[in-house]
Parts: sequence; structure tokens; C-alpha cells
Amino acid sequence: MNHVLCGLARNTALPAELVDRLISVADEDVAASLAGRADLNRAQAVGLSARVARSAVQLVREGRLTALDIDPPARPDAALALLDEGSGKPEWARRFASDPVVERREKLAACPGPPSDVVKLLAGDADVRVVAELALWAPPEVAAGLAGHPHAEVRRALAHNEGTPPAVLAALVTGEGLPPARRCLVCDREETPFVHDRRCGRLDCDLLPGASCDGSHESTVFEMCRAALHNPATPTEVVTGFAGHPSMLLRWALAARPGLPPEVSRRFAEDPVPGVRADLAGNPAIDDSVMRTLAGDPDDSVRRSLAHNPNVSLDVLIALSRTTRIGSTLLARIASASPAEVDELAASPVPAARMLLALRRDLPAGIRDALAADPDAKVVKAIAPHSGLSDAQLRDMTRRHGSRIAAGVAANPDATPALLDSLARHDPPVRRALCAIARHPHAPAAALLVCLSDDKAREVAASHPALPEHVLVALLAGPDPQAAEAAATNPSLPSAVMWDLVPLP
Repeated sequence: MNHVLCGLARNTALPAELVDRLISVADEDVAASLAGRADLNRAQAVGLSARVARSAVQLVREGRLTALDIDPPARPDAALALLDEGSGKPEWARRFASDPVVERREKLAACPGPPSDVVKLLAGDADVRVVAELALWAPPEVAAGLAGHPHAEVRRALAHNEGTPPAVLAALVTGEGLPPARRCLVCDREETPFVHDRRCGRLDCDLLPGASCDGSHESTVFEMCRAALHNPATPTEVVTGFAGHPSMLLRWALAARPGLPPEVSRRFAEDPVPGVRADLAGNPAIDDSVMRTLAGDPDDSVRRSLAHNPNVSLDVLIALSRTTRIGSTLLARIASASPAEVDELAASPVPAARMLLALRRDLPAGIRDALAADPDAKVVKAIAPHSGLSDAQLRDMTRRHGSRIAAGVAANPDATPALLDSLARHDPPVRRALCAIARHPHAPAAALLVCLSDDKAREVAASHPALPEHVLVALLAGPDPQAAEAAATNPSLPSAVMWDLVPLP
């Protein structure tokens, strides 16, 4: 019954008195469902955290508990969660800064805005994990103070931090103005030179595969450079020197950077690694000439990435649609198309281009209707969920294209109960259409009963408020635990049934 109680705990129609009873019998799973309720009041939240201690953190994240409700010694994780939310007390931060449990100091180091004396303690912590966590989130002035830290792991964390000042990031990459790092996680634990076996079977080993140190902390320095190349705050003039680096990973990190100089873009367009070219293709900073070069790339992933570039020229995008499987996601370039470009796309002789336009949901009625009458099934499939289409149009689309567009029609917000019932009885069944029908607010009970026969649609249909009461009760006791849990969330579940499901404390 536990899965049913979890579903019932999420039921929006659950009476407040029954929420109280559920709290009194909750285990960790039920408590997790209860903690997410929008109507949970403070007294109930306090009671739930007292019943299931581990729920306190979730209740803090949900905004149900405050500093007045938490005792740090008894609920340290919840107190740290409040500090992370910016709602804890400063004295708590001071307490955790000297906590003997390293993981708590590490969590504190990730919290925003700790008092300056706490920052000083964390920056000088004996455990490098704490200092590295501080470096990962530190504001500019703190990050600058950590740049000369003797441990390479702290510098690697600074390279990830977008709040690290650009001059400091430049120094991390070039090494200029900073003393050499004296330690790394590898030489902390192993005699150097050492290369960690990528197939290491030691259960107590947490070094990354391939981590190495010959005294220069080379694997950590490499990861620091890689992080800095990904970091948009690192000065472009500092990182462009890596454009010809033999490491694919470093070139790859550079390819997606904003503000990439044209000469670097042109170089990467000829890179032998498709992944580098694909990330370059999606970079809004590249110019039209580079885009046109990439449009002829032999690798499909490169052309697909270019299609998703918000600055790609419309003629290039139309050409790409002929040769590339772009998918059914509305492209940024299509979403921003001008009225004149919308007209051009609607009239394109390329069906794939019309399909890309049909994915918009704000089309003028005339263009929407023209696409609904399109002879190409993939265009009609894309336009089918567009609001404003009449029942006659939706039925005509279904008559012409059948199962290929049934799921799209079933997802249309204006689909009538009669149409949804007809789609549910399509022979052969269209599984994706059944899932869409099960989610549709207009779905009638008869169509939902058909959806219950499908393994994927059953769980969705079980939570639909139009499902008959006797069917809901049967699902609660049925063999499918996911469907039973979904039925328990159904707001149409009779109150008497709800009360019968929850045991007395």
C-alpha cells in the first residue's frame, strides 16, 4: 500500500484532516510526497519533520520551514539547507565552520554570503575539499585571494567559477604572477610519478581515471585549463592560443565560447573532430561565411547543430532542412522569423522547411490553415497541436494522414471529446495518441478506458479526473503499482475511499 499512500499524499483534493493523519503514519517515501504539497501549513511541516527527520531538508527547500523551526545540532542538514537558501542565522555559519564533520564544512563553503570571519576560516581549512568548494562559488574578492593557494585543486575550482576576476583566470591559464602549485590530489595520496589506472578496482580510491602527477600536477593543471576555456569570464585573448592545441578536449572547450575571433572560427571549421565542429556550428558568434562552410559539413551532427544556431541565415536553414534530420523542436531562428520570412517559409517548396515553421504556435490563421491542408504528413503532424483548428479541420487531417498525425491531433487543445474518443479507437491503436488522449482535459471516460489498456498510457489515464469512480477504486487494488499510485493522486477519488486508504496511527 505504500505506493498508494505516496500517490494519495500528492492528491490536491486531500482534506486537511487526512493530511494530518498521513503525517502521523508517514515513512520517508510518503513524507517526500507530503513535503511537496502546496497547501502544507507550517504546523504540518513541523510535524512532518519531527516524524521523518530526513524530510526537513526538502521542507526547507520548499519554503515550509524557517530558522525558527530548526535546531542546528538536531537537524544539521536542514540548518545548512537554510543557510544555502540565505535564510539561516549567521551564528549557524560560525558553528558549522568548525564542525568536525568535513562534509558539513564543505556544504557551508557552497552557501552564499557567509560572514567574512567564516570565509576566512573556510579559506584556511585543513581539508582541501572545503577550500575548493569555497573557491567554486566565491565572490570576486574572495576568489582573487585564493588564486595563489598552494593546492592545484583549489585553482582548478577557481577556473570553474564565473565570479573569478578575468585577470585571475588569465593568471591561472598562463601561470604568470602566481607561485607554482605545490600539491594536487594525486601527489597527496601517491608517490610520484604516478598515473591512475583507468580500470582501477580499489573500492577506497576516488581519484579520477587517468589522473596523474609527475611533480607538475599535470592532470589537474589540464582540467584547470579546460575549465578556464569553458568559463566565459576568461579573457578571449588569453584562451585563443589553445586553438591549435593537440588536445581535442581543449579545442572542444574553446569552440563554443562567445566572442570567438573569426580566424579561430575558420580554423575550427576545418578541425578533424566532428564534436569540435558541431559545437562551433552552434556558436552564435560565428559569421555567415563560417556558417556556409559548416552547412556543407559531411557530419550530420554538425549540420544539425548549425540548424539550432539562432543566427543562421534563413536560406542556409532551408538548405539544411533538405539534408539534415533536425527533429521536431522549434528552432530559435524559426521562432524569431519576421512576418515576411514566415510567408517565405510557408510558401517554400521544401516540405521540411514548412514543417519547421509549422512547429510555431503563434502563426496567423491563414498560414496555420494552409499548413493544416498541406499534402505532406510531416507538415500536418507539426501543425496538428496548433490551437484554433476546427473540429472539421482536425478530422480532415486525420482522414488524410491517419496514424502518422494522430498523436498531434490528440494533443490539440481544441480537440473535442468525440474526436478524442474516435482517435482512441483507431485501428490499429496509436500508442502515442493514447498517451496524449490520457493527458487531454477534454478526454471522455470512454476514451480513457481505452487508454487504460495501454501500458504507457495507463498511468497517465489513471490520474484523469473524468475516470469513473468504480474504475479508480479497481485501479487502487490492481496489479500495476504505478497505475495504482496515479489513481491515488486523482482528485475525483471519493473522500470516503481516501479515508479508508490511510491507516490509523
